[in-house]
Amino acid sequence: MDKIKENGKTLHIISGPTACGKTSLAVELAKYLNTEIVSADSRQIFRELNIGVARPDANELNAVKHHLIASWSVTDTYNVALYEKQALEIIENLFLSHNDVVLCGGSGMYIDAVINGIDDMPDCDVNIRRQLQKELNENGISFLTEELKEKDIAYYNAVDLQNPRRIVRALEVIRQTGKPFSSFRTDKKANRSFNVNFVCLQRDREDLLNRINMRTDKMIQDGLVQEAATLAEFKHLPALHTVGYRELFDWQEGKHSLQQAVELIKIHTRQYAKRQMTWLRKYPSVKWVNMTNGNIKPADLI
Repeated sequence: MDKIKENGKTLHIISGPTACGKTSLAVELAKYLNTEIVSADSRQIFRELNIGVARPDANELNAVKHHLIASWSVTDTYNVALYEKQALEIIENLFLSHNDVVLCGGSGMYIDAVINGIDDMPDCDVNIRRQLQKELNENGISFLTEELKEKDIAYYNAVDLQNPRRIVRALEVIRQTGKPFSSFRTDKKANRSFNVNFVCLQRDREDLLNRINMRTDKMIQDGLVQEAATLAEFKHLPALHTVGYRELFDWQEGKHSLQQAVELIKIHTRQYAKRQMTWLRKYPSVKWVNMTNGNIKPADLI
């Protein structure tokens, strides 16, 4: 266990699989602690993405100040290194006037960057990046994940296989250096100035699957199809090669019916939730909270 910092500053991390109820509980915790929320969601950071990324609603955003929500464009170059720098600056600034800060999200690499830092990776040739982006656009993400599986099975088994930014980044390093991306990951922990209270929410399997299905149906009702249509011009960008959008882009191109697209969103979301749980289980000092039976209060998380 990490040594307890004596400054009394604590970062409360609320994570868990998609659709488990992180956002609403994080808002309640932030209100209870009279503090603010820093997002750890790799898609909610883009201002063009709203319905399909389950961004906090207006009431939640008004109830507690959120940081790193809709702060960047899908056309911007954004990565985990930039996230680490920005998130830590915000967190340290908040600690000047608060003893507690809430970090909420399900993007494991973002959370890991805040807690432990990230490894130094070699800079890559822009031509390699362009070639990989071309292959992604023309052949789809599965084409690239097969290459990753062949050349770096360790990272293939750890990464979110539906996240094109991470797949492309790994293959950039592999193609440039001839070495597995995982060989550059040292797992050396950075020294942070704050304590960490890491809470992972979970639900019984059927409960979570039902919530995923209901949330997907609500997204469709709320206008996800229309949102995807307005984003079609950006579908070549990594941020749009993700669950909830790429299935609808395929429908727009006549690859399957709208009903099939909705079902694929549900399937791919379930697969993503499973990978999130696999990632989160690697942390030894996590407090697991089962949300299935409800009645979880903010004080239960501290």
